[in-house]
Amino acid sequence: MYYYGKDAPQDYTKAMECYLKSAEQGHATAQNYAGNMYHEGLGVSQDFVKAAEWYLKAVDQGHASALKNVGNLYYGGNGVPQDYDKAMEWYLKAANQGHATAQYSIGFMYQEELGIPQDYHKAMEWYLKAAKQGHITAQNYVGILYQDGRGVSQDYQSAMEWYLKAAKQGDAISQSNIGTMYRKGKGVEQDYEKAVEWYLKASEQGNASAQSFLGELYQTGQGVLQNYQKAMEWFLKAAEQGHARAQCNIGFMYQMGQGVLQDYLKAVEWHLKAAEQGDVVSQALLAKMYQHGKGVSQDYQQAMDWYLKAADQGDPVAQKNIGLMYQYGEGAPQNYQKAMEWLRKAADQGEVTAQYNVGCMYQDGKGVSQDYRKAMSWYLKAAEQGLAVAQCDIGLLFQYGDGVSQNYEKAMEWFLKAARQGDAVAQNNIGYMYHYGLGVPQDNQKAMEWYWKAAEQGHATAKKNINSLYQNS
Repeated sequence: MYYYGKDAPQDYTKAMECYLKSAEQGHATAQNYAGNMYHEGLGVSQDFVKAAEWYLKAVDQGHASALKNVGNLYYGGNGVPQDYDKAMEWYLKAANQGHATAQYSIGFMYQEELGIPQDYHKAMEWYLKAAKQGHITAQNYVGILYQDGRGVSQDYQSAMEWYLKAAKQGDAISQSNIGTMYRKGKGVEQDYEKAVEWYLKASEQGNASAQSFLGELYQTGQGVLQNYQKAMEWFLKAAEQGHARAQCNIGFMYQMGQGVLQDYLKAVEWHLKAAEQGDVVSQALLAKMYQHGKGVSQDYQQAMDWYLKAADQGDPVAQKNIGLMYQYGEGAPQNYQKAMEWLRKAADQGEVTAQYNVGCMYQDGKGVSQDYRKAMSWYLKAAEQGLAVAQCDIGLLFQYGDGVSQNYEKAMEWFLKAARQGDAVAQNNIGYMYHYGLGVPQDNQKAMEWYWKAAEQGHATAKKNINSLYQNS
């Protein structure tokens, strides 16, 4: 009554008095509650030793919650040395009596490798025992393991089923996870409006991840009308809770001037908050701001340091940028071998401009032996992702027969791919092919048309070629 504030004002001191009277008479549940009060410092000064004393009295009577609570003391090292082995012993005693929270705790210890080898299969076994008893957090973790395919075959539909069980009990984390399933179309048909609905449920309970995701949907206009102001409002709610991704998003909005006046100083401030928490996107963006002197004094060394932090987390854009800094001697002495090393890390992850730059290194023989065939191989990887400059350079290799048999027709094919994307070099090259009849019938009119396309973009050689055509016409 006094503990929960039902039929009387909440009063932990009076609640403790009642528990102690009953506990001293040997009532096991009261003994366990008295332990809880000392454990949490409710109505009395926090005292882990006294908490243990009362828990053990209840344990002597076989009280399952008390068994679990003794496990908690060993798990947290409260009043006793932290000891995961002993925590597991006590949890098992409680779990074997069917105590759901103890079963969940055992699952968590297997998942997180706490005192025992990591074993997702056993984690799932114990989570399921607890989840089937309606334990909300266990239900959410069962969903996560199904979603990630850890300890079980990946099964998005089963993940959704378990998330829904927890969400219907009001669990904000599961509600957020359901939102993500709808946003990504995992186990359900992709539905941004339903994603918004579920994120909103979780957000209204203060779930920071859901608030950040909801902000992103307002930022991009998915499932809602695009609204930068609302996006910023939700990002700020999450950021105030220390949510790194939300802090990163706020930094990005200031950086790009989305819904706010562009402010590089504020962008740096927010990116720094996120970057210091290990947010890889902010680390890379902060590095870029140092590299180009946006919101901070230009500082290549700081740029390199932040790129390295992001690169160590496997970020391919950061890896590429480190490669380019070594290539051009920014923030470190020029070193083509190190440049190639970092560019390859990014290129192997499919980063398109890194693939192109690896091709350039092979073509120019920088940091590696010159190899036109390997250059062609890397250009093709980038070209297949639609990179116009790579398509143009493939055309040049065919035009001059470097690493391949000379083939003007194929050169023209690749120049056209790049030119249709507006690449001025390719447009000039097509003009040249028509001008001199290489792979196509000689045609000054078409040559002029293509030279003009390139010249309108400021291509100097195209302008000279136009003058040459005029003079010779």
